[in-house]
Amino acid sequence: MSTLSKPSRRNFVKLAATAGGGLFLGFSWTGSVASALEVVSDKALASGTLDFNSYLALSPDGIVTILSPNPELGQNIKTSFPMIVAEELDADWTKVKVVQAPLDTTKFERQVTGGSGAVPHSWERLRKAGATARQMLVEAAAKRWKVPASSLKTENGMVLNPKNGKKLSYGDLATAAAKLPVPTDVKLKDPKDFKLIGTAVRNVDNHEILTGKPLYGLDFYREGMLFAVIQRPEAFGMKLKSVDAAAAKAMPGIVDVVTFKNNVAVVGKSTWQVNKARKALKISYTPDAALESSADHDRIFKELLDSPEATVRRKDGDVEAAFKSAAKVVKSEYQCPFLSHSPMEPMNFFAHVRPDGVELVGPTQTPEMARGQVAKLLDIAPEKITVELTRLGGGFGRRLSADYVLEAAELSSLIKAPVKVIWTREDDMTGGTYRPAVRYRFEAALDAKGNMIGYKLRGVGMNAGNPTREDNFPSGAVDNLLIDSVDHKSPITTGPWRAPITNFLAFAEQSFLDEVAHAAGKDPVAFRLELLAKAKKEPVGEVKYDIDRMKGVIDLAVEKSGWGRKKDIAQGFSVYFSHRSYVAQVGEVAMQDNQPVVKKIYAAADCGMVINLSGAYQQVRGGIVDGLGHAMYSNLTFKNGAPEQNNFNGYRLIRMKEVPEVDVHFVNNGIDPTGLGEPALPPTGGAVANAIFKATGKRLYDQPFAEQQGLKTV
Repeated sequence: MSTLSKPSRRNFVKLAATAGGGLFLGFSWTGSVASALEVVSDKALASGTLDFNSYLALSPDGIVTILSPNPELGQNIKTSFPMIVAEELDADWTKVKVVQAPLDTTKFERQVTGGSGAVPHSWERLRKAGATARQMLVEAAAKRWKVPASSLKTENGMVLNPKNGKKLSYGDLATAAAKLPVPTDVKLKDPKDFKLIGTAVRNVDNHEILTGKPLYGLDFYREGMLFAVIQRPEAFGMKLKSVDAAAAKAMPGIVDVVTFKNNVAVVGKSTWQVNKARKALKISYTPDAALESSADHDRIFKELLDSPEATVRRKDGDVEAAFKSAAKVVKSEYQCPFLSHSPMEPMNFFAHVRPDGVELVGPTQTPEMARGQVAKLLDIAPEKITVELTRLGGGFGRRLSADYVLEAAELSSLIKAPVKVIWTREDDMTGGTYRPAVRYRFEAALDAKGNMIGYKLRGVGMNAGNPTREDNFPSGAVDNLLIDSVDHKSPITTGPWRAPITNFLAFAEQSFLDEVAHAAGKDPVAFRLELLAKAKKEPVGEVKYDIDRMKGVIDLAVEKSGWGRKKDIAQGFSVYFSHRSYVAQVGEVAMQDNQPVVKKIYAAADCGMVINLSGAYQQVRGGIVDGLGHAMYSNLTFKNGAPEQNNFNGYRLIRMKEVPEVDVHFVNNGIDPTGLGEPALPPTGGAVANAIFKATGKRLYDQPFAEQQGLKTV
């Protein structure tokens, strides 16, 4: 149960539409109460072209519309947000619509897609908006029927009088509700009474996606705009030396060839023409930094793992003494390659720089940051820049960067015309920004009884910042612990990749814990549960993960997978905490023709309350497939600063026929949502690698697995 603080008339205003009546409740995302935005007509509401901020609107025909501020890249936010509002409103879901909002930092807060944080941030705000409207509609019905509001109920867009069977639709009550005082004490539903939340609901964009409607950045078109492709340096560490664009400029449809910074942009009237003309450019480059190759990275990793200089991230107890007294020491190293984000939709953005302002349109996970960087680039006030968001055809962290937005804005400012910059697949794969390559060294000290008394982890990354998560399990469960890191500054650009850092760290940590359990002669699950029990009973330092939630997913995964009770199948276990949520997985591997084959993966997830069951299943399954595919196959290598893979013929992704069965289960603990877009990916590599060890006796230390002999998925 929750209540609203008393809102003032200034902060919360109900508005009747100028034509036809209706109740329009705007709500601010910067606070917990609603705030009026502007009067809108039924015609504007029906058109979906609403030019104001976050709101809940109820029209006389019963249509409920909300404006969704966060970018949608497939995480189901445009469906989950209206579901939350509709639940508290008791709306008829068939009459709920959602419209993508533009960037507006005055009215919105956290217009970002990243970190699996959109729903946790907005959960209570959305609930209160729906509950406020519901209470006002009930009050309107009570006045009309001259009965106490407490005697009435709501259901499926109707207010009901149980005593006499009368009912009124929300549309019938909308105009009357607009004339009532705003409630100062709004009660939220008890979750046990939820009817919509927790059910399977189809994505609100499904029809438009399936029928090819223009939703994505690549679909965007403005009459009179130009198209551009950009030739960037052919290797990281190179700079532009000279350009001969005469042949390209003479080709049909080419408007201009523009050189700026390290880029050469070909501008024309169609994508076909500019791509063809780019091939006619004669460009030379010169080295500007070290031209690193993958062989150099192997050497750098080995040197830095032994470096006396490292940043200590966490230290508990006397680590050196623990290792000196150990009955057994386990030591292993794990390495992962650079990875391309490889979204289905390559980078693209539209920009129109005018004397009076700038218009930006396209797919970005961070519209506010993009606007800020463009404002700095062009030396104008951010308020003079508008950002319209399209649906994103994938991102996985790549669209957290704004480099491609800046390219479009700078080019438009130079050519004095609206332009859409489009990256080809080769541009997308070779132009950065990548998941950083990392190498880890783990060491564990065991006493004579197989108890882990010491733990050391060093992470070395290529532009990874801190490649560890020093407060994640098993920190807090080991008396003597040291976690440190070293970062190598490379000219190769890196950035967040789905479940940043933990996407590989989880595999390394969980594989190593499995190896330590084996050395201790203990069941891998029992070994982890022992550590969790110690962290709860005798914590060492601060424990920043929820022990009970982690144990809950472990227990559920063990139950659903039949852990340790199956014959002719090898099982591997993994559990991880990231982005506020917990996921345990059991991978199953069978031997076929003397080769290990991944047959099935069980997943137990605790993401708090599940809003859309359909979307939640797909988030977990998608994360597992993504994690498995990249652990098994993907590898981006470099030679003299240049990526050696530039398309899917060389850069391997998982194929549909290689996807094993995935069995997903959720812990129903009733807590508020804690995020789900990323947490299912990190545990996958460890669960599969540990199962392969069980089947073959072979430990996997490097990714991709498939480059280690005899490994398949199906």
